[in-house]
Amino acid sequence: MSLLNLIQKRRSIYNLKKGVPLTQTEITELVTQTLKYCPSAFNSQSARVVLLYNEQNQKLWDIVKQKLQTIVPKENFAKTAEKINSFAAGFATILYFEDEETISGLQQKYPLYQENFPIWSLQSAGMLQFAVWTALAEKNIGASLQHYNPLIDDEVRQSWNLPQSWKLLAQMPIGGIGAPAESKTFLPIEERIKVFS
Repeated sequence: MSLLNLIQKRRSIYNLKKGVPLTQTEITELVTQTLKYCPSAFNSQSARVVLLYNEQNQKLWDIVKQKLQTIVPKENFAKTAEKINSFAAGFATILYFEDEETISGLQQKYPLYQENFPIWSLQSAGMLQFAVWTALAEKNIGASLQHYNPLIDDEVRQSWNLPQSWKLLAQMPIGGIGAPAESKTFLPIEERIKVFS
């Protein structure tokens, strides 16, 4: 399958199952190699990843649910809980972080670019998330990208004893594909690209 085909195959899958075509070890290796080779400005390698399997996966989504219970009106919480349970029903969750200590070090070392390093860091983080997501899609593993940060940041760092400098950017629940992605609509492409020659 070509890279373009894989990019088209990568979709948000919300109906996740435990069963996946790879082992936990194989998924860990896939994420590890993608993390290792993902580009970053000045080769900063500021991305950090945590993989949560089994009861650790459930623990994360229990934290999310508990935090949301404090801010979502009671009459609306059943729908929220259903959504969170769909993420917990998957095989694992990948947490994406950026190490702010690394970024700060680069800002001090290269003051001329200090305002750009946080921007470049986020660009690299986006590339990593997309690369992992696409690699998972190639293996017929469903995923979506969620953002319950900063609501859960402190408890996540505390629960898994992570450095304070690790800033949580996104959560990616993954699993078997229980139902295909919904159809996608597109803006007229002419509104989004211009070509000059």
